[in-house]
Amino acid sequence: MEFFFLYIYCMYNLPYFKANNPEEVISFIQQHTFAIITGVNKNNEPVATQLPFLIKERNGDLYLQAHIMRNTQHHKAFENNANVLVVFTSPHCYISASWYTNQQQASTWNYMAVHASGILQFLGDDALLNMLDELTTKFENNEASPASYNQLPKEYVQSLSKAIVAFEVKVTALEHVFKLSQNKDAVTYQNIIEQLNNGNTNEQFIAGEMKKRQEQLFT
Repeated sequence: MEFFFLYIYCMYNLPYFKANNPEEVISFIQQHTFAIITGVNKNNEPVATQLPFLIKERNGDLYLQAHIMRNTQHHKAFENNANVLVVFTSPHCYISASWYTNQQQASTWNYMAVHASGILQFLGDDALLNMLDELTTKFENNEASPASYNQLPKEYVQSLSKAIVAFEVKVTALEHVFKLSQNKDAVTYQNIIEQLNNGNTNEQFIAGEMKKRQEQLFT
């Protein structure tokens, strides 16, 4: 898939913290679909909520689909202002300067994030039911599960659908930072990987992402 990328200069806009190709960014959001959507209400006050998203592509455009409860602050805000930002993140961790070859530097934080700006549009009842089916099927990952969508009583689904509304965001700009110590020397980079591999699950995740890029960075 090919998508139009417009970079907005509000994150770490440094070339060594960028992906090599757009597909890597799309893959990231497909793997980390529980994201924060933010907007502003009619009083220019910020609103935000966290949701699981479906990632869709149509005619070369990228769409983010989800649903929210009706008559909440964020629902009313999105009705008033369709401009939104969706933030996708991964596990992250502290990086100690004691792991550097030159330890007289600041410690830092390694993380990966994608910011998707776009225009939100609310969808109809049929789209909502299809979305509920697709979301449940995707995350339940077991058609025989008693929690699968097709096992739910129709009366329950009808009652639920009255309280929620589906929407999609047409992405107009994608920005990302994959900050994984790419600006460090080879020895420091390896030291960081080794230290993180001995840590918690967040630290091990970052170590794995760094390891994927190590050969390309230093050969």
